[in-house]
Amino acid sequence: MECIRGKTSAGIDAAGLAAGYDDVLIDVGTGDGRYVMHVARTRPSWFAVGVDACRENLRKASRRAPANALYVIANALALPKELDGMASKVTINFPWGSLLVGLLDGEPGLLEGLLAIARPGAALEVRLNAGALADAGYTLESGDTRVRRALHAGGFEAGDPVWLDARDLRRCHTTWAKRLAYGRDPRAVCLRGRLGSHSVLRDCA
Repeated sequence: MECIRGKTSAGIDAAGLAAGYDDVLIDVGTGDGRYVMHVARTRPSWFAVGVDACRENLRKASRRAPANALYVIANALALPKELDGMASKVTINFPWGSLLVGLLDGEPGLLEGLLAIARPGAALEVRLNAGALADAGYTLESGDTRVRRALHAGGFEAGDPVWLDARDLRRCHTTWAKRLAYGRDPRAVCLRGRLGSHSVLRDCA
């Protein structure tokens, strides 16, 4: 598994680094890694892992990453097996491109990967924004419904959607959320649930 820190990359044992931490977050399609950095800094008992295929996006965050944060270079549709069974929480924040299409279409490789990295009972959190869904040919409502069905088929239970407006987006700790909050269509939806459970978690923003 290839991990990055600044301009260098190397194979690293993520499971070994995460040993001793109470919980592990895996943020799939992490972009510039801001969300992972926020979790690592505000929750020192957590180990936070960001996964993205674009190494250029991750160089700045990985250079400043604390000991409880790690950035992995990998395609979200082919998650590294070294992450299997690690995550107590899986997040996907404002996906677009192949990751969004994979969620909408229930891409088996993506769903199997999400299922593989999650511990039994792991929490799931997915945020979708209206603009990206419109580009893919869906409304916010129809996209939400389609993704929830795909997640259910993949073994995750997502509860009723929580609709997010500009104020909610400004509270999200991702770079893209801040941009969306001040964009033309500051609407999004948050889906939360657990692997193999009907329990629904609160406070999506």
